[in-house]
Amino acid sequence: MGASVEFACVLLLVSSLGNILLVSGGCSGKCCRGRDLSCVSTDWRMDRVYGTCYCDKGCDRNRDCCFDYFTECPAQDCAVSDWSFWSGCARPCQPSVRVRVRQVEQQPSNSGEPCPSLQQQSGCREYRDLQGKHCARNAGPAFITSMEFGKGRPKHDNYGNPLDPGFCVEFTLQSRTPHCTVQDRPHTHWMRYITEGYKVCVACEPPAMRNHTGRCQGDGLQADKEALLHWQAVGNHQCSGTWKRIQKTQRCNCPPQHSFVFI
Repeated sequence: MGASVEFACVLLLVSSLGNILLVSGGCSGKCCRGRDLSCVSTDWRMDRVYGTCYCDKGCDRNRDCCFDYFTECPAQDCAVSDWSFWSGCARPCQPSVRVRVRQVEQQPSNSGEPCPSLQQQSGCREYRDLQGKHCARNAGPAFITSMEFGKGRPKHDNYGNPLDPGFCVEFTLQSRTPHCTVQDRPHTHWMRYITEGYKVCVACEPPAMRNHTGRCQGDGLQADKEALLHWQAVGNHQCSGTWKRIQKTQRCNCPPQHSFVFI
């Protein structure tokens, strides 16, 4: 009788331990990012040893992952939607900024790639006021932004007719303010490449091109080549400087970081 009770107790103990192992073993629901020594379990390891095993990102390198790590903890990178359409400029008839956004469609998990920036800004200028009338054109400095943010400009007018493709003006940069390099907002990074002494290309194209003159504000085409002309970066009103016109060309042939567009 005593032996039977003892055997039954052993079976109960083994059954209980088995249930504990089934519940606590492996990586199910225990995946962790990076190297995390607290991300631990008890089960068979990759090296076929039973005992302490891990479910963190570093276990693969250390060869101490639990046997099911690669099925329970596959890395899922962040997935985002396409960019929305650009918003309107913040201030019609004045240099300002526009915004576009995208949404997270899948959050990263198990040390997957994190989500990129979900908002993007760029310098812009609306050429009509809130009533739909053309803004007054005033003489002044050339307003410029990165060539990258000029790619989304319309290539046709409101009636679908092709617009003048425009032209390019080359300048030699003479000066810039220190504020061009101190801003760390994403839409101002391009301003860091504005450097004294370098040749830059600035595209004059619709809608910045004035229909009645075929020119852009501040292009300097009517000024003497030795004249010191002024420019201002859109998106950071404190980033400005001077340049001298070199020549007008049909297309811009400067490196991307030295290529801009009139606003």
